[in-house]
Formats: sequence, C-alpha cells, structure tokens
Amino acid sequence: MARWHLSIIAILSSVGLSLGAVGKAQSGAAPPAPTPLLVAADLRPGTDLSGPWHYSVDPYRAGLAGFHGGEPNASERRWADIDVGATMRKGDGAMFEFDMDSAPITTLPASWLTHAAEMRYYQGLVWYQRHFQAALQNGKRVFLRLGAANYKTRIYLNGTPVGEHEGGFTPFAFEVTKLLRNGDNQITIGVDSAVTDTSVPPPVTDWENYGGITRSIRLIETADTYVDDAWVRLTRNGALAIDAHLDGPRAAGRSIRFFIPALGLSRAGTTDANGNWRTTIAAPRALERWSPERPRLYDVAIEAGDDRWRDQIGFRTIETRGSEILLNGRPIFLRGISLHEEELGVSPARVITPAAARALLTEAKHELHANFVRLAHYPHDETMVRAADALGLLVWSEVPVYWRISWGNPDTLATARRMIAENILRDRNRASIAIWSIANETPITDARNGFLTTLAADVRRLDDTRLVSAALLTERSTANGHPVMTMTDPLAAQLDVMGINTYNGWYGDDRLADVPAIEWRVPADKPLIFSELGADAKAGFHDARAMPQKFSEEYQADYYRQTLAMAAKIPNLRGLSPWILKDFRSPRRQNAFQQGWNRKGLMSETGQHKLAFDVLTGFYRGKEDGGR
Repeated sequence: MARWHLSIIAILSSVGLSLGAVGKAQSGAAPPAPTPLLVAADLRPGTDLSGPWHYSVDPYRAGLAGFHGGEPNASERRWADIDVGATMRKGDGAMFEFDMDSAPITTLPASWLTHAAEMRYYQGLVWYQRHFQAALQNGKRVFLRLGAANYKTRIYLNGTPVGEHEGGFTPFAFEVTKLLRNGDNQITIGVDSAVTDTSVPPPVTDWENYGGITRSIRLIETADTYVDDAWVRLTRNGALAIDAHLDGPRAAGRSIRFFIPALGLSRAGTTDANGNWRTTIAAPRALERWSPERPRLYDVAIEAGDDRWRDQIGFRTIETRGSEILLNGRPIFLRGISLHEEELGVSPARVITPAAARALLTEAKHELHANFVRLAHYPHDETMVRAADALGLLVWSEVPVYWRISWGNPDTLATARRMIAENILRDRNRASIAIWSIANETPITDARNGFLTTLAADVRRLDDTRLVSAALLTERSTANGHPVMTMTDPLAAQLDVMGINTYNGWYGDDRLADVPAIEWRVPADKPLIFSELGADAKAGFHDARAMPQKFSEEYQADYYRQTLAMAAKIPNLRGLSPWILKDFRSPRRQNAFQQGWNRKGLMSETGQHKLAFDVLTGFYRGKEDGGR
C-alpha cells in the first residue's frame, strides 16, 4: 500500500531522534516533507469528485478487520470492486453485510453530522463510495487529492488500496495513474473521526469534531514531469526569491521559466540533479506591495516542458523590531478576530465554499474594521486563506496542538511535525499569512518545551519569512491589592510574537469593574497579542440592570469595554484576536443559554450582531491609520 505518511521510525531517523529522545529539540534537523505536494493544486485543471456519494457507517470497523483480527471478512469489505446486488442475485450462496450501491446518498464535501439526524453525534468510521468516468492519456499523470478529511483516512480505487493519511485539516494526495481504468472507476474512502490521547488534537476540545470529508475531492492531471512545489516571495531585503521543484522522469537538468506578466518579469534557468531550481531577482520598482489597504495580487507562472504551474501571489514583508510588528517596514497594530471553520447557519456542516468564506471574512474586514484574523485552532480550508488574500486580512494560522497533547509520545510528535509541514507547504505563497502558531494553551513541562521547540524549529526551516507564535498561559498573583498576570513560559524565548489568552471577568471571580486595574508582567522586548479574550452572550437575551448577569448581551458588551481598557495599558500590546466572530458548535457547552454552542461570538450562528460587536468596532476604528 502506498502511504502518505512516513513510518514513525523513518521520521525519527530523519530528524535524529531515538524513541527515548522524543521531546528534546533537534532544531538542526529537517522536518518531514510530504509528497506529492501539488502546491496550488486548487488552481490546476482536474475532475471535481464533489457531489453525490453513497455512505455507510461502520461503528465496529468491520471493514478493516475480522472478528478475531486479521483481514476483514469478504462480506464486510465495503471497498471491494464488486456489484453486490448482481452477485447476490446469482443465487450461489454469496452473502454480504453491505451494499454500497444501495446505501444512503449524501453530498460531499460536508461533515456527516448533517447527513441524517442519527449522525449528529456519531464518532467512528464511515465509508463513502461513488463511480466516475476516466479517459486515460499517454504521457499524463493523475493524482487524487483531498483538501482534508477528519481524522484518519483510507482510500481505495477499484478495490485496490491507494494510501492512508492521519490529520483532519491538511491536504494529501496520491498518484493513481496506474490504478485508473478507461471508463468506469469505483472509489471508496473510509474516514474515521475517532481520536485518542495520542492524536493531534486530543479527544478533549472546545469545538465540534466534524467527522468526514469536509474539503475538496479532485482528480488532478499533470504532465509526466510537473512542478510539484513552488515558493515565490519577497524577502526582507526586498528581493524576489523563487524556489521550484519538479517531479517526474525528466526533472533533472530541465529548462524552466518563471513569469509575472503584469510586471514584465521573466527568468529562465535549469533544474539541478534533484529537480530543484532557485533564483533571486531584484524586485521591479513597479511592484506594488500587498497590504490590508491595497491587497494587490499578481498572476505568477512557472513553465517546465509541458507543465505550467500558476498561482496568484501578493508580495509583502512581515517582521518584528523590538516590540513592534512591521508590515512592509512600517509598524502595524493587528485589529483582529478569531474564527472557527464553520459557516453561518443553524446547522453548519463545515462546508466552506468561496461564498461562505467571503461571508465570514467580509464581516471581519468591512463591518468590524479588522485587518487580521486568527484561524483557530487548526489549518482552515485553502478557500479561506485565498479569500483573506483577496480581501486584505492578515492571518494567524495554527495547528491543533491543543491542551492535553501526549508530549512524550513519538507518534504524536511525528503527527504534529507532519501537520506543520503540510500546513506551511500548502500556504506559504499566501500573502495574508503573517504568523504560524505552534500551540494553544499548553501547560508547561520539560517534555512539552522540547516538543514545541522542535515545532518552532521546523517552522523556521520551512519558512523564514514569517513570524512564529503560540497562545501561552500565564501565572496569577496579587500585588498592591490588584491581580498580576505574569508571563513565565520559557517557550516565549522561541517565539517572535507572544500570544496570551485572557478571560479575566468571565472565568474566575474578577468583577468587570476591577478588570482595567489588572497588571500584566510580560517580556517588554517582544510584541504581545491577546490571542483570545471574550465572554458568552445569547443573542437577543438582555439584562438592563446596572450589574447585568452573565450570558446577557449587556454583560458581554461591558466585558469588552473593561478588557479593552485593561489592554490599552500594556505598552507592547500589538494586536488582538478576540474570541470569537460568531457562535460555534461545542458539545461540551450545555447550559440553558448554550445548548451545544459556545456563545462567545460577536454574532449569533446566523449572523445577528450582538452589542459587543459595536464596542469592538468602535475600538478598531480608533486604531485605524496606525493608531495605537
């Protein structure tokens, strides 16, 4: 079976780790690189396999193993290339526990939570199957690419195993050229949403686990030798740098050419023995830098033989200087908001179409006056980051290293490293991405410190043009009669930007009137972002008393007023991404106001603005045009 992921032993060997040394930082070791990459695959021609699929639940995972282990029984192999109905009608005694051709039909991509009422809280294995037509062409290669499926995925084509992938939020692809048939083909995909204590993320979260195939499913056709990876960026010294990698039998010593037609820019070269090509070009004076105010994107192309790779790329620099964050060399305050990957509506299925992405991001950009979004707590659909590119929103992108990660487990480290690589290699051509985040709210231990130091080193190896951050925890004490929040996390030394989540006045006993007096003791030589702050409110629930109760819109609005007053006193605060733009599904939240929703949104799940929306909007208007 072809496998997307490296074996754990191979990964540990490649990074210089023994099974007993996991957690020790190996900053000089290269992170794992998935292959094929098919960077900017969403812009390549191909066959869209979205649409109707048959599905079948498999709660006992009988399609993977028999009663006593070993191979699954023939009667349970949902991926078999067989017409069950026709075989049964022969009357020769054949019996099956499934018939995919007669199974219920749903539309993909979409989480199975909305397939049927009984699927709402299902966690486990679901099989999907459909047929499609293919016409094979000599000299062409075909890849099957999924934008994401949550959480473990197994793919079969015409009854033959194709590959496996672990992780619910990053893309993966397999070459299927030799498995395709002219004419009818059957594809089966098994997706298992169950996570364990060694998964990334772990089982305990504060968001909905949307099991299933939640992003695009495409067959992508390329030349026999094609551009598998390309990275085009503006370096901090003002030059254009281009890296490209060809994959195929004629990758070495191949002529290659790079274009930006709108700038009249062209550069030719030849790949090395490994199919790699690198060049640096002085940036033309006519190049307009991307910014939230002017999100200029350029059509970019690379040609190599019969293959033409293209993308739409903006050029800008992001860096820090002391406690400042600099965009294109100028200080910027990040007026942000956090987002989960969940569309507006009463029954979201994690279907982030271009329209759904724009609906969410337009609220942030044009209604809230934001210039920044934190896409939490995992890599979002590439549709979302492309929309951020076009609208002019800077992005904090993170992997789900969250809460109770198994820090000492080598498999967990390998999974997290692979996710970092898949996320960065997919999106490092996106101008909007400013910050790669490696963790959220993780308690400090030696094992955790080593784990996250390794991830930070991976980020810097994969992309040295952006900033590294994490949402950190703080310690609380009292001095002179008021609370003191202190940053003592040693991980801060590995970061460019410190992120802190603060909920004083919501969790705990702090009165809202006392919040502005809270003192923050954090390193002064680095920029700080309040990566989360917030309070729940049920849209439409009001309490006009002088001291409104929690979950009222009035309480949430006052929480924002007092917390923003507190934030204004922190000298090196350079941004906010309050929690959160809209109410989102969270099964752990079950009081009368929540009923399965986290209500910290500034909007309801259907888009109704709460009073706090206007409070934050007013604050951000005061921060526009460089205001501090």
